[in-house]
Amino acid sequence: MKASQARVCVLRIEGTNCEEEMFLSFKRLGARPEKVHLKQLTGTDVSQEEKRSLSDYHILALPGGFSAGDYVRAGAIMAARMKSRLSKDLVDFIKSGKPVLGVCNGFQILVETGLLPAMSGIMSEYPEAVLGTNDSARFECRPTLLKKVNRGSCVFTSRISPEKTSLIPSAHAEGKLMFPLDRSKQIVRELEDNDQIVLKYVDPEGNLAGYPWCPNGATDNIAGICNREGNVFGLMPHPERVFFRFTHPDWTREPDGPGDGRAVFESVIEYVTKKL
Repeated sequence: MKASQARVCVLRIEGTNCEEEMFLSFKRLGARPEKVHLKQLTGTDVSQEEKRSLSDYHILALPGGFSAGDYVRAGAIMAARMKSRLSKDLVDFIKSGKPVLGVCNGFQILVETGLLPAMSGIMSEYPEAVLGTNDSARFECRPTLLKKVNRGSCVFTSRISPEKTSLIPSAHAEGKLMFPLDRSKQIVRELEDNDQIVLKYVDPEGNLAGYPWCPNGATDNIAGICNREGNVFGLMPHPERVFFRFTHPDWTREPDGPGDGRAVFESVIEYVTKKL
């Protein structure tokens, strides 16, 4: 498959607000993204011409924002809508090896649906984790530094060197990844064994560090995780916001070239062109 044949579903509902940046990140690499409302996949209140089928796409991308106003919990309402109407389609999509990306609110949605961390199977019946309120109890919008710790299973980070410290900005109020307190250490060990931990927050020296380098207080500084197969990936920072070098906060030092977030999109495009 050529990149120009790769169809990307950028899924949105009311409250989503980063779909344009996600759309453009894929389009700039030659793929065929489309902004699709959830109702178009469920067939609710749309014409026949507006209906879409998830199976017609090669990549599913869930962008950031505040879907359904983040009522109940961040991402919970959109996740419930997806799970009630699209569970089979989502499971089939992932089983076929097609990749799913969730950024910020998208990550929250993947956790709420049970598609992450998905310790056993494709989709857990109940959420196995939560993205809770930041330790600072406020919205954190700041550059964050990330280190790749994944050993190779995640299809979204193959173009990121483990030696590189990537600058990818965060903007969230509920980004603290947590697991059930009585099993948190056990779950983290299992995620490490399964190669499901992908990115961690670090300081400028590449070391794990607390606030402000870890903006939310996440367990073990985890910024992003994937499923066992590596084709479902969620992260709180926004790679689509640093597709170009000139959108980095220190861009005047080196204004030209790719931004650190571009490698996420290049990695998954490379995967689908070779595997699907």
